[in-house]
Amino acid sequence: MSSTSTRAARSTTKPTAVKRRGALFDSAFHDGFGQWPVGYIPVGGADMGDIVAVANVVADGDDSAFYDAWVDAAATKYSEAEAVLAAGHPQSARDLFLRSSCLYAAAYHPLYGTPVDPRLLSAFNKQMNAFRRGMELSTVPVHPVAIPYENTELPAYLVPAFGRETEVRPLLILNNGYDATITDLYFASGIAALRRGYHVLMFDGPGQGAMLYERGVSLRPDWEVVIAAVVDYAETVKIVDRAKIALSGWSLGGYLAPRAASAEPRLAACIADPGQWDIAESIRGFAMRFGASAEDVADLDNLPDATIEGMWSAIQADRQLRWAIVQRGLWANGAKNLREFISKSARYTLKDRVGRIRCPMLLTAAEHDPLAVATSDFYDALTSEKTLLRFTAAEGAGEHCEMGNRSLLNQRVLDWLDDTLSPDAPSSS
Repeated sequence: MSSTSTRAARSTTKPTAVKRRGALFDSAFHDGFGQWPVGYIPVGGADMGDIVAVANVVADGDDSAFYDAWVDAAATKYSEAEAVLAAGHPQSARDLFLRSSCLYAAAYHPLYGTPVDPRLLSAFNKQMNAFRRGMELSTVPVHPVAIPYENTELPAYLVPAFGRETEVRPLLILNNGYDATITDLYFASGIAALRRGYHVLMFDGPGQGAMLYERGVSLRPDWEVVIAAVVDYAETVKIVDRAKIALSGWSLGGYLAPRAASAEPRLAACIADPGQWDIAESIRGFAMRFGASAEDVADLDNLPDATIEGMWSAIQADRQLRWAIVQRGLWANGAKNLREFISKSARYTLKDRVGRIRCPMLLTAAEHDPLAVATSDFYDALTSEKTLLRFTAAEGAGEHCEMGNRSLLNQRVLDWLDDTLSPDAPSSS
């Protein structure tokens, strides 16, 4: 792809479909990404006017138009931040830098894939620079940290609880999934936890954020290796109560976090949003739609060629599936083709490890979240202390990761964490 971003020409024909109820963007594909910042409105990640203005500019444009509109909006906020900072208003500048980071983060997901589009890297770098500048303007300045991990380091932020920055407090580690970054963690859950009195540690792991975009490091199913390094670091931080370290994962993190908990005894609690214990289940069902038998899907490494070819054709014909599997899935997993992607995905299972989880577990399940279809089975298999929280469309929280009502999700999850960790009680350690 070209290293320069050009303004995309509008399509010569208007879409014939009526815009979906609740949609802001003409394209359903763009709407899925474009509405991410809606979930961050209560904590200042964006405002509805920002999002609607971008949608109006994109109209029926293509992925380049989507990218350009978000980047332009983010650059405007960044310039405003610099102006008000120069005028002596650091708090306003902080808020604008953080909003800018949120808008940059919304720009590039349709560009996922290899070779990595230079526009993606440009927006990501600007996103993280805006986030850094905003965090450094906090009442107590916050700076990026690096967590030692194997032969490299994980980019991270350790953010002290608001108003309790010097106290020894419980720590909540926030764990991403497939396609979000540190800034998403901050807006989606971090601010709510900081307000509640938890120190927060956010990081990019293998296959996530800078680790994938800049270094090409792929996801790994044995996430306990990653979290062991993160907890090792956390235990060196003086303000962290080592007896009250909790881990929370969203999206694919709903598998990664409990997988880590199955081997990490230092975790005092674990949250999976949504709870997932076998990523290959959906692949098995998909394969059977294309002629695979129950015997075939029992060994995903050896699916018939005809099944693979049928699945591949269906994926290529569906814009959302093509993005999820070809652009994102192959890239994040370091897979060269669909067969290799399926083989790697089959390793993401907890069915042989669920009994090893010892800490209290909280699983969430949103009504219309396809990743939550087996959450009840996971819950039933758990032998540790456990809680299942369900979220509904009637509450505005029925979609994946409750993005329409993160405030409700955070309130219920943090109430559970308060009850589980008793954060203000003296630690027994």
